Amino acid sequence: MAFRKTALSGTNGNPRMLATLKAVETLSNWATPPASGHARGVAMLSGFGSYIAVVADVSKSSAGEIKVNNFYAAIDCGIVVNPGQVTFQMQGGLLHGLSAAMWHGQTFKAGKAAITNFNKYPISKMNAAPAISVKLVTSTAAPGGVGVTGVPCVAPAIANAWAKLTGARLRTLPYYP
Repeated sequence: MAFRKTALSGTNGNPRMLATLKAVETLSNWATPPASGHARGVAMLSGFGSYIAVVADVSKSSAGEIKVNNFYAAIDCGIVVNPGQVTFQMQGGLLHGLSAAMWHGQTFKAGKAAITNFNKYPISKMNAAPAISVKLVTSTAAPGGVGVTGVPCVAPAIANAWAKLTGARLRTLPYYP
């Protein structure tokens, strides 16, 4: 967090991204150490005319696997026309990113996809979904995208938290093929 804030400050920085990072820092209560057995990781994105920062709070399950307990996301998508819809889009994007990061691998046999329909893709179920908090950063910029902005931040936020928790760096997706 400190490294990113420093990199985004100063004359060559990015004030909108910095404001978004500070918003997720506050939302996730980053300054307070996580609960015992938990770690947090952060990732951010500038894309689709928007700025997003995501914090993942993870722990290790009894089976030794990644357990994502919470996602915190802050987004500056410019002028917000429908705040509820932006929040819902962010929640959906984070859950889609979680499913993709954890399980969505594709293999090919004889040049054909082994998985040919979505019913064969495991997805995050409601009873196992992490809590998600979203902060909309006030902005006067032109409206940007929100539909997929959360997806690319999920895997690196989880990987950063897992590395902090275990010392092991995740470098391939999906994490559980």
